[in-house]
Amino acid sequence: MTSVLSERQKDELHKSILDYLRTNGFTETLNAFKAEAKQEDFQPDGKAKWSGLLEKKWTSVIRLQKKIMDLETRNSQLQEELSTAPSKRPSASSPDWTPRTPARHSLSGHRSPVTRVTFHPLFSVVVSASEDSTLKVWDWETGDFERTVKGHTKAVQDVDFDSKGNLLVSCSSDLTIKLWDTNNDWKNIRTLHGHDHSISTARFLPNDDFIVSASRDRTIRIWEVASGFCTRTISGHNDWVRSVLPSSDGQQLISCSVDQTARIWDLGKGDTKAELRGHEHVIEAAVFAPVAAYPAIRELAGMTVPSGRSAEAKAVGLFAATGSRDKTIKIWDAVSGQCLKTLVGHDNWIRALVFHPSGKFLLSASDDKTIRTWDLATGRCLKTLEAHSHFVTTMAWGRAPAPGASQPNGAATNGTNGAHAEAARLVNVVATGSVDQTVKIWLP
Repeated sequence: MTSVLSERQKDELHKSILDYLRTNGFTETLNAFKAEAKQEDFQPDGKAKWSGLLEKKWTSVIRLQKKIMDLETRNSQLQEELSTAPSKRPSASSPDWTPRTPARHSLSGHRSPVTRVTFHPLFSVVVSASEDSTLKVWDWETGDFERTVKGHTKAVQDVDFDSKGNLLVSCSSDLTIKLWDTNNDWKNIRTLHGHDHSISTARFLPNDDFIVSASRDRTIRIWEVASGFCTRTISGHNDWVRSVLPSSDGQQLISCSVDQTARIWDLGKGDTKAELRGHEHVIEAAVFAPVAAYPAIRELAGMTVPSGRSAEAKAVGLFAATGSRDKTIKIWDAVSGQCLKTLVGHDNWIRALVFHPSGKFLLSASDDKTIRTWDLATGRCLKTLEAHSHFVTTMAWGRAPAPGASQPNGAATNGTNGAHAEAARLVNVVATGSVDQTVKIWLP
C-alpha cells in the first residue's frame, strides 16, 4: 500500500512515536522500533517540533470529533427548521409581510425631528412633517425628493391625505390647520383657526367632508372641509390631547391624553362611550383594531363569540390598542373598557402603533430606536428592528394599487398624481420618521 505521507512527514511521525515510547518507558518496543524504522541515531530533543507531538495530535482529534458531533446536531436542527419553513421569503405583496432590515431608502432633508409620515392612498408618494415647520414630499419607490411645502410658522405635528389623495391636511404648533391642494402645485387653499394651543392631530374622517383635530387646549374639534368652520367642540380629557383618530366607519373616535387615559367617543353625540384606564404615564398613541384583527385578539384574550351574534362580533370599533410612555402597549375591549393584555418589551416611550393589514400582527415604534412586530394571537414580540439612530417618532403603513388597474374614485391622472400613476402597484410599504431627521422606507 502506497503511503500518503512524504518522507519528511514519515520522519517526523517516527520520531514522535519514538519520543512517546521513550517518555512512557517502553524500552523494548523503543529499541525494536528504532531498528525497524531505521532510526538508530535517534536522540531525544525537548525543543524539537516532534517532541510531544503524538499526544497533541491525539487530543486535537478528540476535540475535532466533538465539534463534528455538535455541528451534525445543529445541521439536523436546521434541516428540520428548513423543512417546515415557507418555501420562500414573503414578498411585499404577501399578506404576512413585515418590515425587515436594511431599510430600502433613508430620506434626508429635514433640519429638525420628523414628527409624522403619511402615504398617498393611490400613488408612490409619502409626505413627512417636521419640527422645522415644513412638509416634504418624496417618491418612496425611488427615494427621490420632490418638493418642500411651506406655510406653517412653527413645528408641524401631523399630516394626512383624504381618501382620494386630492387634499392634504396638516396641523401645527402655530395654532393652525391647513388644507393643501395636491393637484394644484400643493397650494394652501384654506387655513382653519380655532384651537387655543398647539394642535397635535388633524385627520380626515372617512367621508372626506370633515376633519377631526386634537390639541393641547384639551379639546377635540370637528371641522367642515368645504367651509373651514368648526362644527363641534368635544371636551372630556383634562390635559393635553395627544392624538385622535376616527374609526373606519366614521362613527367613533379614539383619543389619548397626557391625563393617562384613552377615550372612545360616539361621534354623533359627542359623548364618551368608554374610558380606558390602566397606563401609568402619558399615552402617546391610540388606534382602533381592524375587523381582520378580531380573531387574533379574541384568541389572545381567551374570548369566544356567542352563537348567533357573529354580525355583532364583527362591528367596527370593538377593540383598540394604546402605547404609552410607561413603555407598554395595552390591548383593550373598547366597549367595556377592559384591558385584555399588556405587551412588554420596549425600553422607552411607545410613540406609534399600526395594525398589520392581515390582522395577525401589531407594529410599534419607540424612543428605544426600534420598531417591533407583535404576534396578536400570543402577545409575543416576533421581531425587533434597529430602525433609527435616535427616537422613532412616527410610523405609517401604506399600500399602492396594481399597475394597469383603473384608478379608483375617478382619481386624477395629471399633475403630481399622474406622474406616479404608472408606477403604482399593489405592495405593502412602511415608513418611519425619527428625531435623527430622517424618513426610512421599509420594503423587502
